[in-house]
Amino acid sequence: MPSDRVRILVADDHAMFRDGLKRLVESEDDMHVVGEAGDATEAVSLSRELKPDVLLLDLTMPNGGGLDALRAICSGPPMATRSIMLTGDHNHRGDTIAALQLGARGIVLKTSEAVMLFRSIRAVMHGEYWLWQQNVRDGVEAIRQVMASGDGASKAERYRLTARELEIVPHVAGGASNRDIAQLLSVREDTVKRHLSNIFDKLGVYSRLELALFAINHGLVEAPSSATSHASLD
Repeated sequence: MPSDRVRILVADDHAMFRDGLKRLVESEDDMHVVGEAGDATEAVSLSRELKPDVLLLDLTMPNGGGLDALRAICSGPPMATRSIMLTGDHNHRGDTIAALQLGARGIVLKTSEAVMLFRSIRAVMHGEYWLWQQNVRDGVEAIRQVMASGDGASKAERYRLTARELEIVPHVAGGASNRDIAQLLSVREDTVKRHLSNIFDKLGVYSRLELALFAINHGLVEAPSSATSHASLD
């Protein structure tokens, strides 16, 4: 077994989910599951014993839950283990913020595509943070994004939009061009085009006008912004 593979401990109280997660993780050449825990107490014990590179920790488990496990791990001897919290609910902002404050390096929805889990593991191994579907530069920024998300988090989950895509939608609905949006968000114009293509695919719309109408009708925005109404929605 290559020594540079990421050593992962999986902690979840559902045996079938643990088994599926283990098989999924080990399908990647650079990852290996070194242990499994079925509750919070076992997660703490195995973390201290095995010292994994990454702990995939279910937020809600018996014997204290993921937050208590994380709290116990952080209160013990320092370890290099990076914890990624697994959650089935995008709306528990309080728990998400608490996890980040306790030292979690990532938050991943259980409903996410497998590629998001792999990206989160690689991101935290490179010193970054991971929030739902994107990497974040540090814990402070991650907490800020969670606090600012409000109802947007549930909408992001419902329509599978990333935080950046959810940020772009109001600008499009307001009539901003790709160039306008690129300048507002300090990104490249082709990056905006790529995000917009993903938004179209996820929402099932085919034009900027359809996207604007969809966003208004489904509560993604309240109304087009007058500040950028000069731009075309064609």
